[in-house]
Amino acid sequence: MAEYKGIHGTKIQNYTSDPANPLQGEVWFNATDEVLKFQYTATFDSWATGGNLNTARMGLGGAGTQTAAIAFGGGTPYRVETEKYNGTSWTEVNNMNSARMYLAGAGTQTAALGYGGYAQPSPTGLNLTELWNGTNWAAVNPLNTTKHSVGNAGTSTAALSFGGFIGGPTSYTKETELWNGTNWTEVNDMANISEGMAGAGTSTAAISMGGRYTPGIGDTVETWNGTNWTAITSLNVKATRAAGSGTTTSALIFGGQAPGSPDLLGTTQSWNGSSWTTVTAMSVARTNLAGCGASNTTALGFGGKNPSPTLSATEEWNAGAPIANVWVTGNNMNTARELLGNFGIQTAAISTGGFQPGASPTRVAITESYNGTNWTEVNDLNTGRSAPSAAGTQTAGLVFGGFAPPRTVDTETWNGTNWTEVNNLNTGRSNAAGAGTSTAALTAGGLGAPGSALTETELYNGTNWTEVNDLNIARYNAGGAGATNTAALNFGGTSPTPAKTELWNGTNWTEVNDLNTGRESLTGSGTSTAALGFGGESGDKAMTESWNGTNWTETGDLNTGRKNMGENGSGTTNSLALAQGGAVPAGSTAATEEFSNTAIQTKTISTS
Repeated sequence: MAEYKGIHGTKIQNYTSDPANPLQGEVWFNATDEVLKFQYTATFDSWATGGNLNTARMGLGGAGTQTAAIAFGGGTPYRVETEKYNGTSWTEVNNMNSARMYLAGAGTQTAALGYGGYAQPSPTGLNLTELWNGTNWAAVNPLNTTKHSVGNAGTSTAALSFGGFIGGPTSYTKETELWNGTNWTEVNDMANISEGMAGAGTSTAAISMGGRYTPGIGDTVETWNGTNWTAITSLNVKATRAAGSGTTTSALIFGGQAPGSPDLLGTTQSWNGSSWTTVTAMSVARTNLAGCGASNTTALGFGGKNPSPTLSATEEWNAGAPIANVWVTGNNMNTARELLGNFGIQTAAISTGGFQPGASPTRVAITESYNGTNWTEVNDLNTGRSAPSAAGTQTAGLVFGGFAPPRTVDTETWNGTNWTEVNNLNTGRSNAAGAGTSTAALTAGGLGAPGSALTETELYNGTNWTEVNDLNIARYNAGGAGATNTAALNFGGTSPTPAKTELWNGTNWTEVNDLNTGRESLTGSGTSTAALGFGGESGDKAMTESWNGTNWTETGDLNTGRKNMGENGSGTTNSLALAQGGAVPAGSTAATEEFSNTAIQTKTISTS
């Protein structure tokens, strides 16, 4: 067995802190934290939003790859429009000759085939075939049988058509036809009669996935070896009128229609040549969409219906892609709760207090410590409370204010082991934004007695709180960020102007550029020049925005949309942050997510 030194050229090293520039895959021992750590490139599987089609449609044909695709035909009404995708946006090009929907496609962006389809008054479908040369469509020899909703595979010179709808309420076929660049020839039938299958592969090695059969929507999968069809392992989730991509050994089926109600699918299923795995779902569930792609690692899905009659939405699938500007799910907290006090950094955080519906009391003193992998319960606050403000590090923190009830002035310091009560705030408040350290903290705004929004700002010097200049706008449930009490940011919140952002320079608050989306009950982390605002009550509780000292920019959404995580999160930049707890429609959550704007990650090795 190979040893670590044989692989990496060095033994595991001891450091008092994490090394400045560790190698990919390097493991080291952090003697201060007494843990093993390693560096790696984080990857994930996901659908990302692409550029919208210019013409929304369903039942369209498609071909190509994720970065060079073509879309054509569709409905409703029956369409001839053709568009090309360059990995970013769609461009309209020359139309097809015959308008139709439920047609099939094969080939590439510069050499494609469109065949079959449906357009009234034909009751059974069409046998029309058109060839695309990168500029124009030309009518070529038709299919032998009129049909629509067929399975598809191959290229513009070697394509396959299988199954399909040939008329009547259950008139499906198992016919297979082979295109040689000039003519269609009937070859051996499929094992099952079906329509609406997702197809992928070539004319000599194809795969048919799902579809509608006489008993109903199915999970059947068949592969074609150039001569015969063979039934193989079934899908995990039944689907028809889905899209497919890939080959017989590396395929993807996504979207479609399922039995029952609701019947729209965003489900994505990946095939590795021997088994199916259900992976990340599409962002927009839909049926009658088109898709293309060379494997189960990259694909494109576009158009469809959901139940809107037509969609223009495009999504790009990437498996094993480096993570950047995204949230990644971490291990849950031990206790689900909301309205927390949070401080520290992404890999060394504290979350304390909070509101726990159904508990007695509902305002809790629970404190948990995060090491970058797991949460551990540590000593409780002296005074249980929800919606406190917080500042500091995992070993030197401060919690102040909150709702006990009533709204409290209590302040407690954390030394890494225990909480100690220190001098109180001048004004009792909850839901206020905080910033700074355990010896130089700030609180601004919040909800005071009797439930009114505050403008008051107070500074802490390690001993006492002092009232200083007020915010310009009274607000509570705002996000806060700041590494010191002389440079901080206060944004969003419950006020008549929930997008407003104010900057603190140690003396005064100044209004600066607004959030793109005004919201309340969001969380902030970072500094006055590099901050993140995420979650909140805005209709889109997953939204994240990044502040560069001048403007806010939308970045990757949370995986679990939520509000009331606390006014402050855990993080000292806009490149790394931690989101924990909060409120979701079903109640309080223990979910944890880690944000990074780079794929290079450092992790603690855990035994759990």
